[in-house]
Amino acid sequence: MAYILAIESSCDETSAAVLQDSTILSNIVSSQINVHKHYGGVVPEVASRLHTECIHHVINKACTEASITLQDLSSIAVTMGPGLEGCLLVGISVAKTLSLLLDIPLIPVNHLHGHIFAHKHRRQTLSYPCIALLVSGGHTELIFMSNPSSFEKIGKTRDDAAGEVFDKVARYLGLGYPGGPIIEKHARTGDSTAFSFPIPMKNTPLEFSFSGLKTAVIDCIDSLEHPADHIDDICASFQKAVITTLLFKSLEACELKKASHLIISGGVTANQALQSAFSSECPKNNITLIQTDKALCTDNAAMIGLASVHLDNYYSLSLENIVAKSRLSV
Repeated sequence: MAYILAIESSCDETSAAVLQDSTILSNIVSSQINVHKHYGGVVPEVASRLHTECIHHVINKACTEASITLQDLSSIAVTMGPGLEGCLLVGISVAKTLSLLLDIPLIPVNHLHGHIFAHKHRRQTLSYPCIALLVSGGHTELIFMSNPSSFEKIGKTRDDAAGEVFDKVARYLGLGYPGGPIIEKHARTGDSTAFSFPIPMKNTPLEFSFSGLKTAVIDCIDSLEHPADHIDDICASFQKAVITTLLFKSLEACELKKASHLIISGGVTANQALQSAFSSECPKNNITLIQTDKALCTDNAAMIGLASVHLDNYYSLSLENIVAKSRLSV
């Protein structure tokens, strides 16, 4: 049997997973959120140190849960970028060491491809061409895929990523970090029609911009005599504006590229309101929606393993050329 060990350490989650083809046998994630929330965001130096402290434990736990030993592995997949360089180096160094000791192939994986292929464990039928919406703390992009190994970026944000603006609005409201889950929680009991926030770049095809929306929300907060009394409504109205923007641009991309399938991926897509909106609107536009389980939306090693399986011949680098690439594009 062919077992793959996948390692992910691009930002603030240390993760290891064991896969047998597209079957996930284990997926261990050690999150650093409780440390970084005291700083209001990820501190790269702290993140690197925490990866170093726990990565061996996480790998051992992944193997134990999958009921295998390191000697049973047939290959290793590791995130090579994009991400924080120091964090990437931790995972790559450990992966290279294991590859040499076990004399098995090391497969470098683009973190963004991991998000796009995270849905593969569900074995959903996907036809090409398709559109992939990649939306996270660091990326908001529309990718056109004419086949499984073709990635053409056709739209991106001009400034803040969607996940980033969630963090910034939450911080301004004094709600803490990370902003996405906190705003989603407040939005559940809020009125999404209480405030009218703009839909950014509505007349500019496939382009995103969230800085103007962020400014509009901040101006609204500043105009209120008692903003704390309106937090739920502000969160709901802001969240609605972001989701509407992402949905509008995604459907626009599908129409322009004549794609009948839409993949939504990345940490922001764990948002239940976003999933509901896309699930409701895609069928009305004859679009088949391909979603990822909530547990695989945020950073994890299983998605890196899945990408290595489904892009088997895409990644071809010698061991010495597998290096951290913090600004790697899709």
